[in-house]
Formats: sequence, structure tokens, C-alpha cells
Amino acid sequence: MSMFRKRKRSVPDLNTSSLPDLIFTVLFFFMIVTHMRDIPQLVKTVVPQGRELVKAGKKKSVINIVIGSAYKPDGSTTAFPSQVAYSIQVNGRVVALGQLAAAIETERRQMSPEDMAEMTVNLRADKNTPMSVIADVRKVLRQSYALKVFYSASEGTNP
Repeated sequence: MSMFRKRKRSVPDLNTSSLPDLIFTVLFFFMIVTHMRDIPQLVKTVVPQGRELVKAGKKKSVINIVIGSAYKPDGSTTAFPSQVAYSIQVNGRVVALGQLAAAIETERRQMSPEDMAEMTVNLRADKNTPMSVIADVRKVLRQSYALKVFYSASEGTNP
């Protein structure tokens, strides 16, 4: 009968001493790999409201163009770099309308070939910007073969 004697079996404890190391390694990996794109606002805009809004695709393939009055860090607005009524900001730097094509080409060269194929321009204009200024910017975009354009708006009921 000793053959049928039951033994008490216990489950071995799980060793969790290396778990914090693994968690911090994964955390550091994501901190290094994640690319945060923060563009300083140099142009002051009040974005119009829209009803049917769509989010843009990959952020790496988007060129942000902001049209509005120039914005100083102290909160006041002026028209710089010259006495033009509206300033144009391309991904963090203010350019004149004549320099817009060169700025777009510079941004395009910084993209990978896959992102170049999906290049999109996000046009964010102040709601009081004359349509003639936006038409001039669109003309430069067409000449630069930046044909996929999104217009930014805030969500609201009034278009």
C-alpha cells in the first residue's frame, strides 16, 4: 500500500526580481523610439469652425503651414519679417511668400521616400485671412507639386 501514498506537491514561487528591470527597459525603448513633433507657434491664428472634420494621416509626411498675424512671445502681434499684413510659418519658421517653395522643398528633402509619396500639407489659416493670400499660397503649393492639402478647423457647428 505504500505505493499508493499521496505526496503533497506545491507549486514553486514565481521569481519576480527581474520584472522591474524588464519594465524599465521597455519604458526606455519606447521613450527613445517615440518621435514627438512640437512646432513652436510663431503665427497667431483663430481657426474657423467646421462640421465634417477628418484627421490627417502619418505625422512624418505632413508639412504644417500656418497663415496669420505674427506672434511674439510677450503675446502681442505684429507683421514681421516685413510690414506684410500676414505671415506664413512652415514647420516652425516664418518665411515670406517668395521663399515658400524653397521651404517646401527643404521639408520634402528631409522625408523618407515612403513619406514623400504620402506628403500632405496641413494649411491652417486665421479665419480673417483674405482668400487672396490663401490663393497665393495654394498657387505656390501647386507649383511645388504639393497637391494633397488639408485645411485645419476646430470642431463646431458653424462652418
